[in-house]
Amino acid sequence: MRHAITKLPRLLLTLVLLFNALLAYTQANGRLSGRVIDRTTQMPLMGISVSLQGTAIGTTTDSSGSFRFASLLPASYNINFTGVGYQSETRNNIVINAGNETSLTIELEPAIKSLDEVVVRSNRRTAAAATIESPLSVQRLTSEEIKNNPGGNFDISKVIQALPGVGGGIGGGGFRNDIIIRGGAPNENVFYLDGIEIPVINHFQTQGSSGGPQGILNISFIEDVKLSSSAFEARYDNALSSVFQFRQRTGNSDHLQGNVRLSATDLSTTLEGPLSKNKKTTFLASARRSYLQLLFTLIDLPIRPNYWHFQTRVTHRVNEKTTISFIGLGAIDQFSFAKLKNTTPEKLYVLNSNPFINQWNYTAGVTLKRLINNGFINMAISRNTFDNDIQQYENNETRLPSEKTLDYRSRETENKLRIDVNKYRNGLKWAYGASAQLTEYGNNTFSVIRRELKDNAGNVIQPEESAIFNSPLKNFWRFGGFAQVSQRFFDSRLGISAGVRTDINTFTKGGNDPFKTLSPRVTFSYLLAERWTANASIGRYYKISPYTILGFANNNGLLVNQASEYLRSDHYVVGVEFLPSRDLRFTAELFYKNYDNVPVSVRNGISLSNLGSDFNVLGNEAVTTNGRGRAFGFEFFAQQKLSDRFFGILSYTYYRSEYSGRNGNYVPSSWDNRHLLSATMGYKLGRNWEIGLKFRFQGGAPYTPFDETASRANFLSRGQGILDYSKLNTLRLNSFNSSDIRIDKKWNFRKTTIDLFLDVTNWYRAKSSEPDSYAFKRTADNSGFLTSDGQPIKTNGSNGIPVRITNSDASFIPSVGFILEF
Repeated sequence: MRHAITKLPRLLLTLVLLFNALLAYTQANGRLSGRVIDRTTQMPLMGISVSLQGTAIGTTTDSSGSFRFASLLPASYNINFTGVGYQSETRNNIVINAGNETSLTIELEPAIKSLDEVVVRSNRRTAAAATIESPLSVQRLTSEEIKNNPGGNFDISKVIQALPGVGGGIGGGGFRNDIIIRGGAPNENVFYLDGIEIPVINHFQTQGSSGGPQGILNISFIEDVKLSSSAFEARYDNALSSVFQFRQRTGNSDHLQGNVRLSATDLSTTLEGPLSKNKKTTFLASARRSYLQLLFTLIDLPIRPNYWHFQTRVTHRVNEKTTISFIGLGAIDQFSFAKLKNTTPEKLYVLNSNPFINQWNYTAGVTLKRLINNGFINMAISRNTFDNDIQQYENNETRLPSEKTLDYRSRETENKLRIDVNKYRNGLKWAYGASAQLTEYGNNTFSVIRRELKDNAGNVIQPEESAIFNSPLKNFWRFGGFAQVSQRFFDSRLGISAGVRTDINTFTKGGNDPFKTLSPRVTFSYLLAERWTANASIGRYYKISPYTILGFANNNGLLVNQASEYLRSDHYVVGVEFLPSRDLRFTAELFYKNYDNVPVSVRNGISLSNLGSDFNVLGNEAVTTNGRGRAFGFEFFAQQKLSDRFFGILSYTYYRSEYSGRNGNYVPSSWDNRHLLSATMGYKLGRNWEIGLKFRFQGGAPYTPFDETASRANFLSRGQGILDYSKLNTLRLNSFNSSDIRIDKKWNFRKTTIDLFLDVTNWYRAKSSEPDSYAFKRTADNSGFLTSDGQPIKTNGSNGIPVRITNSDASFIPSVGFILEF
């Protein structure tokens, strides 16, 4: 025994040494690969130097523009790309893990040569999103900035609210992803995924508008996101407030890899790899499933949101000049209610004021990129469908057919073809193209707007008002064309880009006149000094009315909005950019937007640009397009890319947003928050720990008081109050502020990585600022309503006791989850 004991320390020492040897053997080796191409011609670039800052590690690109590092220490790197005849570029905060190989696509801007000698003049726009066509009002977020954004919960729509000019809806603390850009309405934004327009980016989207509680894009697919809030290129149609360009990665061509992500709301899985032995075909595929309905069951909330999401990308390189890609994106959404275990007035209000929702949508398309002399051609063929089924009852628990107040079934489908040609020669860039689209639309509506009401003597005091129709609009065509030319002058100090676009359709009256939608735009960029650039842009932009407006019919089945004009917005923007170093950027801009031909409701006389932030339908009513609007203000933005261990973003916007209704008078819009402040920062600690912090401040938004008489009379059938639009936005909410925090800890093994994270939204529990809800006072057991005379509640609500339900609660959402890369 003593002999065994004396050998025990030796045995332990041996085991420790073996364990350390095992750790050394399993020490993770990260992999990095990518491709470098010419931004203007998309040609692969050979001989570009690729180096990792702070190390002696480097390589050069091969004849296909490709590079690869097969054995890197897992860490965060800043990567430099330099080459003769091209402006250098740095990609910051590229995180290398052991689990997945990181892949990049780098576009380098050609350097302008002087007439006498070859001189590369860099304007120091390192890794910037700005181009000669859009030199201002443009920002870019990388995939790493999206993943690690505190409170973002891997949702791109939430992450972008840290950018200048971007608001998040009326209250500021709500859970919807309404994207408000510089005071514009939520439906003024367009979204492109690899050059294909995707009309739906959120689960439970509001038809005719945008928003929803959760985004549907998988951030594991995204390489970067570019946001343009003005100075839109002429190739993009229907944009009034912003253009979002989501660029996806190409799947790994060497081996199969993937990740599993578990968060507080859902579980998702992503796979990628080669589909052919010659590595010319790769794929990305993912699925995501929510389990919110299980959590809400445990805490006895009446709502039961349930969603699925699918996304895929397949890329095939036919040869060195031709690449074909297929993308697919789809979601299934179900929003229902369950019987309550413990009833409260607040829960009953939520139950009866919201509709049942069944939605599904998809976008599928094929893109072809063909390199030609001094340029390239893009062609995209796609189809997207959005199916919306909404129902509501006076009592959503019992759901009696006689008490149905809403039965809305709609489907809109777009079949699109887009072609553009892009050329570059001796500093001159030009592009032109055309688009064709066949739109299919169906709408079957049964909506009780007001129930018939009688007084105590049996006299009708409110006739029934309803909308019952099957839209005769089946399909129509849309066409568009554009041209844009850009050139730098005075040894590349001055950049000018001018474009023009026109759009027509075969449905609206006057919609086939291309001169009515002629939309010129021009941008200027001048290099004041090595680090200072002045920018300006003027542009006119058009947007066709939502299909919910175009397809609306009266109860006789006649289309009543065929005279709708294209909504028009004129932008005027000036700004300055200061780049003191490669990693630090400051911008300041003044902007003014003027709106014409804004849809105005015939029924209540208000601009529809004030609506669209609820779970219903925007625009399913008669309108006139004679409204006006304006938004103006200034914004400041500062960004520190990863330098050593710290990175951060600071933005502030002050603006005014106003729209006119039937009376022609300007009033503050529902998005007139005035002040938007956001600060996001992160710090990389040792041992793979990282912490991030975000702070948001949003000024109080205007809101409309209730019409007390109409609300009392219609509450039992509507389940909510009726707003007094004669006093539109005459009240204002309190300002809102909150802070989110995120902590990550990573473990890298030989071929896997585990990222354990804690993401807390509103960690100090600030109360949101939302308008109160109108309701009747309930009995102690919540089985009915108290009345002023002690008698049963009357149909017209005359003996009901009005109360307000406060919605300004603190939304505190802690989320613990993990990401497993393999």
